[in-house]
Amino acid sequence: QMARGAKLHRTVPPKTVVINGNDHIFGRLAAIVAKHLLRGERVVVTRCEGLVLSGPFLRNKLKYVAWFHKRHVTNPKRGPFHFRAPSHLFIRAVRGMVPYCTKRGAWAMRRLSAFEGVPPPFDRKKALVCPKALRRLRLDPESAYCRVGRISHELG
Repeated sequence: QMARGAKLHRTVPPKTVVINGNDHIFGRLAAIVAKHLLRGERVVVTRCEGLVLSGPFLRNKLKYVAWFHKRHVTNPKRGPFHFRAPSHLFIRAVRGMVPYCTKRGAWAMRRLSAFEGVPPPFDRKKALVCPKALRRLRLDPESAYCRVGRISHELG
């Protein structure tokens, strides 16, 4: 299965912001990315498996387990569909911060791409970091945290 946004051109379009998601706090980075998208910028987030959720692993895992069990009462094929890949979880988090039912929000979501790892067109482009969302600058050194990649791995 191809990651969302994998059909981008072989060259990176101009005015594309590439963000290295490794060691960034999940929700804070999603909020920053949502704002960039609504301003009209194209955003690519790489290394989504390295995104960080604050709190102990077990608590975060139980939250996602409860979320994954929510389904249609009579026919689960009708949805809701819960993707387990870190990039899809990140896109879903950004979607909650964007008015995606409006034309403006739908076009903003089209400008977002998220990947696990660093796919070929973006490995030659300089990736940025967001200091407002970096774990080392935002989380207390003693506080527990876990990575989205581990949660996705354990939940299949």
